[in-house]
Amino acid sequence: MASSVLETLSNDFAAAAEAAGAAVVAIYGRRWMPSSGIQWRKGVIVTADHTIRREEDITVVAEGGKSLKAKLAGRDPSTDLAILKLADDAALPLPQFGEAASVKLGQLVLALGRSRSANLVASAGIIGGVSGEWEPHRGGRLEQHIRLSLELYPGFSGGPLVNAQGKVVGINTRGLSRGRGVTIPLTTVNRIVDELLEKGHIARPYLGLAMQPVGLPESLRKKTERPVTSAVLVVHVEPDGPADKAGILLGDVVVDFQGKAVEDTGDLQHLLASTKVGDTVQVTVWRAGVSQKMSVALTDRPAR
Repeated sequence: MASSVLETLSNDFAAAAEAAGAAVVAIYGRRWMPSSGIQWRKGVIVTADHTIRREEDITVVAEGGKSLKAKLAGRDPSTDLAILKLADDAALPLPQFGEAASVKLGQLVLALGRSRSANLVASAGIIGGVSGEWEPHRGGRLEQHIRLSLELYPGFSGGPLVNAQGKVVGINTRGLSRGRGVTIPLTTVNRIVDELLEKGHIARPYLGLAMQPVGLPESLRKKTERPVTSAVLVVHVEPDGPADKAGILLGDVVVDFQGKAVEDTGDLQHLLASTKVGDTVQVTVWRAGVSQKMSVALTDRPAR
């Protein structure tokens, strides 16, 4: 009986790999080795941004060894996602997608990729952790934090995570958590793909300030509404940026953002991530020992 159960499970996983694998491709967008990707929509390949080192002369190798030319259509380093557009979709199949809510701790899953010889390769394991919204160190936002308990081998970044039914539940990468494998969930991938296809970039709320942490002297601590010992010092104001237009000056000390204390630059980045382009936010600064409230209209971060 036990061998029968194992054989059924084994066959189910083989079928799952076959079902999703036809849409998985190898991507030659860097020198030393290919990465993986998957056709997400007709003629649109999703992969991991950190694996794409050039914008032209990108080759995609599909099942059967067929080579296709592709160009970079958009990228978002913050969520480590990039999209490529195929010059010829060559009738590549589309995968089936699972439901975001179906991802559960302990589920058996497969990470799929394509090797240098374009063979489909897989790594099996379980979902090692599922939590709520997550902000990686790069500054983006994922609607879920999915940790993997399986090996993401070199070249697997950009490939899909597949459940036992052969449905794609996210994109795998080692580029968001300092080498540890995580999965970018479907909701995040779809949001980023939609915006990149529409705008070519991801709109990020922008203050137009450079800052550094600074300790608050005892005289200022007594005047603040909260028992904080540090804040952030404005060391640069971008000309004509949102903060400049709001009247924030070089040397101001930011102590509060939208009613929440700011003790270091990480606090401000975290609070800024919860806003969107077009919002008007309230920023409290200390200037020459006097507290001042500023209204700042956030804009899209300018292209560099």
